[in-house]
Amino acid sequence: MKIKYLAHAAFLITAENGTRIVTDPYQTSDALKHGAIKETAEIVTASHDHGDHNNIAAVKGNPQLVKTSGEVKGIKIKAIAAAHDDKNGSHRGKNTIFCFEVDGVNVCHAGDLGHELSADQVKAIGRVDVLMVPVGGFFTIDAKTATRVCDQLKPRVILPMHYKTDKLNFPITGVDEFLKGKSSVTRSNDSEIELKSGKLPAAQIMVLKASL
Repeated sequence: MKIKYLAHAAFLITAENGTRIVTDPYQTSDALKHGAIKETAEIVTASHDHGDHNNIAAVKGNPQLVKTSGEVKGIKIKAIAAAHDDKNGSHRGKNTIFCFEVDGVNVCHAGDLGHELSADQVKAIGRVDVLMVPVGGFFTIDAKTATRVCDQLKPRVILPMHYKTDKLNFPITGVDEFLKGKSSVTRSNDSEIELKSGKLPAAQIMVLKASL
């Protein structure tokens, strides 16, 4: 399976049979100047109903919008309820964590997670091979809390997302704050990686280049 970082919290996940998933497609704006999403997919998810995460109409191919757990086009999907803040959603609303089993690889997209995970949430998520985690703070968990969430889930591969870039004028920090003091960090000049079950790296943080 392949994972392509589009930008912000949007990824394209492609299974070996060609089934494509787009996560959290965004709407461009004066503050979010990454390129417009024009990907085609069969499945799309939105962790919450904010414009920088729920631009479903941008995804081509008449994809199925998935909101709950189930199996879609051969992809097993889990939707775990969470919050956009550390006040049970009272400040910024709810957030959904989506987990996908793709070609034997368990991929977890944390959305705009705003808190550490509870024991029940960790259990519901289960084994995580690849974790897409927000690290920029303010709207989501910050670098320190993101590190604790990674410790809770123990993924093999960590893909940071939702951090400050030169095309994103949000009051959040860049990815370097999350990377401080960590080993096994790879900064890629590519936006896409290919992963295979049974051949995953051990405890690797991969900073992918946004493709848009």
